[in-house]
Amino acid sequence: MKKSVVKGFITLATVIAFAILGIAASHTTAHADTTDNDPSFSTVLSTAKSKLGKPYVWGATGPLSFDCSGFTSYVYKKAANITIPRTAQAQYNAYKHVKGSAVKKGDLVFFGGSTSSISHVGLYIGKGQMIDAQNRGVITESIYAPWWHKVGYAHVTDMNS
Repeated sequence: MKKSVVKGFITLATVIAFAILGIAASHTTAHADTTDNDPSFSTVLSTAKSKLGKPYVWGATGPLSFDCSGFTSYVYKKAANITIPRTAQAQYNAYKHVKGSAVKKGDLVFFGGSTSSISHVGLYIGKGQMIDAQNRGVITESIYAPWWHKVGYAHVTDMNS
C-alpha cells in the first residue's frame, strides 16, 4: 500500500512540475513574441488595407464591419498587439497630441467640433491620406475632405518602418 501511495505522489508531483514548466514556457514564448514583433507601419497599413470595403455599422469593432474607433482599435490590436480605448474621444484623450507638421504614418487623426467633442477618428497613412470607417464603409480618403473638421493628431506608439 505504501508503494502505491508513493508512486501516486511521484506521478502527481511530475504532472504538477510539467504543468508549471509548461506555464513558464508559454509565458516566456509570449514575451518573446511581443518583443520580436515590434509594431511596424507596414503591418499596421496592411491590416488596415485588408479591411477596405467593409461596411460601417455603429458600434462595430470588426472584423466584418466597423465604426471609426472600432476600426482603429481593431487595427492596433491586430497589427501591433496594442489595446487602445474604444471611442474616438477616449482615443484622443489617451495619447500625446502632435502637430500636423510632426504627424507620422500610423498616428491617429481626429475630427469633430472641438477637442472636447471628437466625433471621428482615422488612421493617418501619409501624404494627407487616412483609412477610416465612415458611412461609406472602410475607405481611404483625404484628411482635408470638406465634410471633416480636423481637430488634431495623436501618437499611439513608435513604429518601425
